[in-house]
Amino acid sequence: MGNAQRTDLKGKLIANDEVEGLHIQNKTGAKYTISEGDGSFIIPAKVQDTLVISGVKYQTQEIVISETVMDLGELYVQMVENVSELNEVVVGKILTGSLESDLQNSEAKPEINFYDLGIPGYTGKPLTQNERKLYDADGGSWGSIGLGFSVNFYKVLNTISGRTKKLKAIVELDDRSACIERIKYNYENYIFENDSLAENLRTEYFLFCQEDDEFLNLCHQNNDLALLEYLKEKLKVYQENRKSVTKD
Repeated sequence: MGNAQRTDLKGKLIANDEVEGLHIQNKTGAKYTISEGDGSFIIPAKVQDTLVISGVKYQTQEIVISETVMDLGELYVQMVENVSELNEVVVGKILTGSLESDLQNSEAKPEINFYDLGIPGYTGKPLTQNERKLYDADGGSWGSIGLGFSVNFYKVLNTISGRTKKLKAIVELDDRSACIERIKYNYENYIFENDSLAENLRTEYFLFCQEDDEFLNLCHQNNDLALLEYLKEKLKVYQENRKSVTKD
């Protein structure tokens, strides 16, 4: 077993609180990943490997992969929240309810953020796992190349190797898939109200729409009315294409 090849092991973290972005490290095989929004993750592993699972809110856990787990191909981990116990209670200054007076008496200091420290940071909506990978690939350290010029070596290396281009394609595919799922959930019955396509043909039709650049542009506009009109027109084109293939 010790010489067996590592294969992808599916896992899921279970907790009452958020389980996205927790760190999963295969300490034995030097592999690493982070959990998705539902706590799921995939990491290469084999029997006797040790996984270390950690996060700010939870106690760190070390799990030795057994032969049974690898046979099942699935691992479920119940996360245990960190609980801070207070040894004593210290009573400080009493607030009066007067905003001006309480602010003067308060010793609270503003939080230090990444702007204060002069380091880059992200303040937009939470990124997906693939978006985080793309954000990291486009970041990195800047180095001087003389004559007052500097260059982001990490970004240049990722661009040359093609990793940034590949990640952009993956993120775009995620965007298209997410938009399709939203449309299917909300409007599938409306789209096919006068055209009862079989389930497998509906999947093919949505893939047909998804490949069009105009589809992604409409998704980004958040204009469902225009998107639905587009999908109706694409359905006509799809039907015509099917008839042509059938005749041939």
